[in-house]
Amino acid sequence: MKLCLMVEGQEGVSWEQWVNLAHACEEHGIVALFRSDHYMNLGGRHPERAALDAWGTLCGLAALTSTLRLGTLVSPATFRHPSNLAKLAVTADHISDGRIEVGLGAGWHEREHEAYGFPFPVTRVRMEVLEEQLQIVLGNWAEERFSFAGKHYRCSELEAQPKPVQQPHPPLIMGGLAGPRSAGLAAAYADEYNTTFPAVAQVRERIGRVHAACEKAGRPHLPFSVMTCVIPGADQRDLEHRVRRVAERRGEEIDLADPPTGWIIGTREQVSEQLASLREAGVSRVMCQYLVHDDLEGVALLGDIARALPQGAGRGGG
Repeated sequence: MKLCLMVEGQEGVSWEQWVNLAHACEEHGIVALFRSDHYMNLGGRHPERAALDAWGTLCGLAALTSTLRLGTLVSPATFRHPSNLAKLAVTADHISDGRIEVGLGAGWHEREHEAYGFPFPVTRVRMEVLEEQLQIVLGNWAEERFSFAGKHYRCSELEAQPKPVQQPHPPLIMGGLAGPRSAGLAAAYADEYNTTFPAVAQVRERIGRVHAACEKAGRPHLPFSVMTCVIPGADQRDLEHRVRRVAERRGEEIDLADPPTGWIIGTREQVSEQLASLREAGVSRVMCQYLVHDDLEGVALLGDIARALPQGAGRGGG
């Protein structure tokens, strides 16, 4: 199993903090840094918390790092034309010399769309848009000339250059709760399926549904990953300090005896045990949601934990 850092970019992360986090990941063996793709604070309580553009951030970090993989988790299909998204990803892929991953989803935060003037159709239509975006992004990256005539987009005789450094293309990540439409789209187009804040039993159920969709589509099972909040401590005192900082950032108390569903909280040994349970359920990597952006010691601790983990997924993995 691999550990990645996942940063909520709409939570007031400064450019200096982005650079420090990326360098800390490389220094301490965290293999990938993902960021959300939002333009405003989602809870509405902290409008002062700024958000740099996700793809602008990744292009900048790509130029300042050498080994760290970088990606979005996830970019809403409602924010950008798919050819624009494909070009941004290819640009970042070239800057990084092939270290980019693309998470793509339907978009969900209605107030954000209203504020910035992005269309926000009903869920059924957003899923239609997402499927067409997946086809057009892959068409942009393909070697052959590409045309597309859908309900929402059209492309004519497109030969997008340059092609990605990664071949056949940067990994495409889709996510959700493994419902029929989500799992079906992932089985048709994606290279990995991600789910958020699950209990171990939910992981097993969702993996089963994604695997069934892959079998129906005639594809090998997709790697399965989890995004959840991970709070490690070197010892109990260090853990309690870090939990207090996360609680202050969230503006909510965190009960160590009864943490939110799916969260991974504990000392180094306890976090390793919880990760082992996910690995046995079939999880190949965990995107560790990281909410205190100046806590570089926590990144170092995650790196220590990551180095001790067995690689690959457990019995349920694809």
